[in-house]
Amino acid sequence: MMHPALALAAPARQSAILIVDDAPDSVGLLQDMMRQQGYQTFVASTGKRALDIAQRVQPDLILLDVRLPDLDGLEICRRLKRAPDTAHIPVIFITECGETDDVVAGFDTGAADYIAKPVRMAEVCARVRAQLRLRSSSDSQKQQAERLQLVVDGMDEGLMLVDASGCIAFANPASEGFLAQPRNLLVGRPLYDLLEPPAAHDYAAFFANPSDEHASARCRGTREVLLRQPDGALRAIDMGLSPMAGDETLFVILLHDITHHKQSETALQHAALVDPLTRIANRRHFDAFLEKEWQRAIRNGQPLSLIVIDVDHFKGYNDSLGHAAGDTCLQAIAEALQSHAMRPTDLAARYGGEEFVVLLADTSAANAASLGETIRAHIEDLAMLNPRAECAGVVTVSVGVACIVPTLFDDLRSLFISADRAMYEAKARGRNQVVMLQAGTTLETVRGGRAP
Repeated sequence: MMHPALALAAPARQSAILIVDDAPDSVGLLQDMMRQQGYQTFVASTGKRALDIAQRVQPDLILLDVRLPDLDGLEICRRLKRAPDTAHIPVIFITECGETDDVVAGFDTGAADYIAKPVRMAEVCARVRAQLRLRSSSDSQKQQAERLQLVVDGMDEGLMLVDASGCIAFANPASEGFLAQPRNLLVGRPLYDLLEPPAAHDYAAFFANPSDEHASARCRGTREVLLRQPDGALRAIDMGLSPMAGDETLFVILLHDITHHKQSETALQHAALVDPLTRIANRRHFDAFLEKEWQRAIRNGQPLSLIVIDVDHFKGYNDSLGHAAGDTCLQAIAEALQSHAMRPTDLAARYGGEEFVVLLADTSAANAASLGETIRAHIEDLAMLNPRAECAGVVTVSVGVACIVPTLFDDLRSLFISADRAMYEAKARGRNQVVMLQAGTTLETVRGGRAP
């Protein structure tokens, strides 16, 4: 019979829990408890592995043993709290060390709570729920405000707020570059004073009479205009104007340089953007391409999908057959990936080691998952013998798929984190399969390989 503490309804959103312990029995118990509560779980038996997983998958909470074979839990906690990407993750120590000094030391490193072994199921579940609720309630507003500020300040596009009279009330840092003058000189100036005719006349007429249907039709939405620089030079951009949601007295202006992508493409052609071993895009190329497609997806409101592929048992393959064979294996996989990234908005890249990625613009989650399964089957059908493969006998891959329709309020890293989580889940479920993150919360196996 299920313990009453485990019979409570699962959280509305599936949270991710990282369990760090080198004792198999303890890990199994905690993993069963967390999964029965509806949480996704990740496991690390060493401090180094724990730090790597925490950095990559950004779990919502970490259950951490103090005694580990390499780094002790206190040092792990210190490093987590020093790193900006993991400092916000609550850590609960679970350990046999129950002395007061040990407890105090744990809290001094930044831990959120402390549970003594042997653990009681009801207590662990209650404390985990409490920490997740605390994090959600205390961080939500702060994170939203900080995220909005970071997004606005870090945008490549210029963003301005214009009042009902057409005067600039706010300009983000990128606007300074577009208009070649500091923000303090922009605030208070009429927008139309910065434009060349005929756009200047159209926007002046619109702000003089926003109810004029003809003026509204010419100015609302996005159109190409010429910005006049202080030195008299003209700069062609796409400028979008839309009323701020719920407030007709403020308008949002977005400035996008229509020459940027062409200039970027020209620069990328002269840079070293190809992985020398596999001859497909390298990580640098992928990161630049992802940023470009992310911004385009925001403007167009279209889905952006990411497939993360990791070669199963590749270390064993290298150890058995040698690095030359390993290189040949990676080259064959890269060639297979390249054959499925056919559109100009698709990009296959080697992200590092035996990990590959495929970015797909304007692609739904279902279509991306289907392509992920096609890639998995293609690589398995290459029939590259792997003596260390546990079941299939050939080289296989674990595939994670994620999709998002990004907005200005989303973090670009969230797409990679989601795809990484799905890929780790494919590993946990037996490898040689595709797992897709559905609606940002549920991990769904698309289809497994012939081997479990």
